[in-house]
Amino acid sequence: METGESLPAVYSQITPDGQRLPGLNEQQQKAREFYESGLYGAPNSKKAYQSDVKQYLAWYHHKGYEALPSTSQALAEYMTELSTDKGYFTLQRRLASIAKYHRIHNLPSPTTHEQFKLFMKGVRREKTIRQKQALAFTLDEFRKAVDSQPLTPTGLRNRLILLLGFTGAFRRQELVDINVEYLECRSDGVLITINHSKTNQDGVEEAKFVAKAKQEAYCPLRTLQQWLTLINRAEGPLFVRIRKGERPTLDRLSDDYVNLLAKAAFGQYYSAHSMRASFVTISKDAGVDNRKIQNQTKHKTTQMIDRYDRRRDVIYQNASTELDL
Repeated sequence: METGESLPAVYSQITPDGQRLPGLNEQQQKAREFYESGLYGAPNSKKAYQSDVKQYLAWYHHKGYEALPSTSQALAEYMTELSTDKGYFTLQRRLASIAKYHRIHNLPSPTTHEQFKLFMKGVRREKTIRQKQALAFTLDEFRKAVDSQPLTPTGLRNRLILLLGFTGAFRRQELVDINVEYLECRSDGVLITINHSKTNQDGVEEAKFVAKAKQEAYCPLRTLQQWLTLINRAEGPLFVRIRKGERPTLDRLSDDYVNLLAKAAFGQYYSAHSMRASFVTISKDAGVDNRKIQNQTKHKTTQMIDRYDRRRDVIYQNASTELDL
């Protein structure tokens, strides 16, 4: 490194595919990898940041505006256009990516300008900022969804997605990220290692335990063992695409498929997140301690558990229905 040259100038030239940059020795290459890990965090965070910046640059190029640095006026115009079909929290994420993009290049971010802050305060006030909460299903509805899956390899895979997604309180990305080698089947259930999640940005190894169920038709362990027998391998993605003729491939399933499956199984107003919300709601209704629920959801605080509890539904969870009139 030349005297006076900053760390980002040498190591922050991030290639989209993560390949080695020419001219770097082994030590410099490793330092660049550390910088990239610190910059992006988890793989999903990196993917979101790169997508946000790509769209930001494309819009500015189309308008003929200078993207680096951006003026607060141009950014306000960009946010106004995005606000037509994006929620407030999506706008906030985009702004965080734009601010990081400026920070990486050692330039002041327009997001810090007082006039722009007032602009965003107005956006927040005008838009509905309450997040759409995923609906929760009942145990009876869950059983019907599992029963509705056909007796085919696709049906077996989908049953396992539903069973693990619910009983393991998995996020959809966590589900499709599971590899066969991350599983430890035991007599009383399955232990699943997870290396990355939304609340585990540093890749610290964690585990979830999914217990064996009393009823075989709804047992995650039994269904998992059937699926492992079908795919017949000891490593690689657990959930994969299936070709015509019901032949499993080695191609990892996308997290979008999990969302589509949840809608098909429970209804169009449900989502993959409904499995986590339902796990929390049903567990809380059964009197399960928050700490035990946190062990499965991996939430850091009990306040987040309360946000997932759907027992406050004003129609289905209403004291007036209990009156003996």
